[in-house]
Amino acid sequence: MPTNKSVALYPDLSLTLTESGTGRPCLILHGGGGPATVSGLASHLARTAHAITPVHPGWDGTRRPEWLTGIDDLALAYLRYLQDRGLRDVLVVGSSIGGWIAAEMAVRDTGGILTGLVLIDPVGVHVQGELIRDFFALDARGVAEYAWHDPARSHRGHQTLSADQVALQRDNMTTLRVLAGDPYMHDPKLLRRLRRVEVPALLLWGASDRIATPAYGAAYAEAFGNGRLHVIPEAGHLPQLERPEATFAAIDGHLNETVVDPAGARLPGDLSRDR
Repeated sequence: MPTNKSVALYPDLSLTLTESGTGRPCLILHGGGGPATVSGLASHLARTAHAITPVHPGWDGTRRPEWLTGIDDLALAYLRYLQDRGLRDVLVVGSSIGGWIAAEMAVRDTGGILTGLVLIDPVGVHVQGELIRDFFALDARGVAEYAWHDPARSHRGHQTLSADQVALQRDNMTTLRVLAGDPYMHDPKLLRRLRRVEVPALLLWGASDRIATPAYGAAYAEAFGNGRLHVIPEAGHLPQLERPEATFAAIDGHLNETVVDPAGARLPGDLSRDR
């Protein structure tokens, strides 16, 4: 059964977490849409791994201290959490800004805690000629059109939200603007820093994503020292919601491929599920 907990990292910063499953630690980082966008993914990974799913401070009513003003602050906080827990051989799976956080963690992980990355339609870098869509300028219908392969599916879901849920989403967007609004949705230094990241990085991309296009994803994957791109058809910015079976199969393959034994050697995995 999943367990919910609050973990104090600093006197003024606590992390709200859900944990379930046993095995290799998998840190699952949600995007701007909140933890609900990765809940199905967390449930899937908990079948074979130890799934750890935090709520980013400032989302869903959680407290964000005034000093936490950037994605780099979140990256350092999550690395501190993993270090305090003594976790090793960690696979980090991040969606959208969660993928950006994962990339920032990788460039700062001097202790070798992370041994695999899965970035699902991440933002976070500047790619010449491939601008990230201005998410803050979009209404619900615009988000559906640019972020989903099947826009009607997203728009129908938004119409069923209660007033409290709409207010919570508005607060989430306020936090997102603080953390990623200036410079917009990227760290100007991150792209060149990724070349030093040798941790195997799988970038999953919805073929229909128009928030950040597959061409943006190709450049992102190329920037890693050991990165590759896997495009998922008939999916947009959140393939884990539109094409869960294809997305989960690719992640399962990478989970097996990147596992490390206690001596530090990579173990052979079942690569067929990622082909």
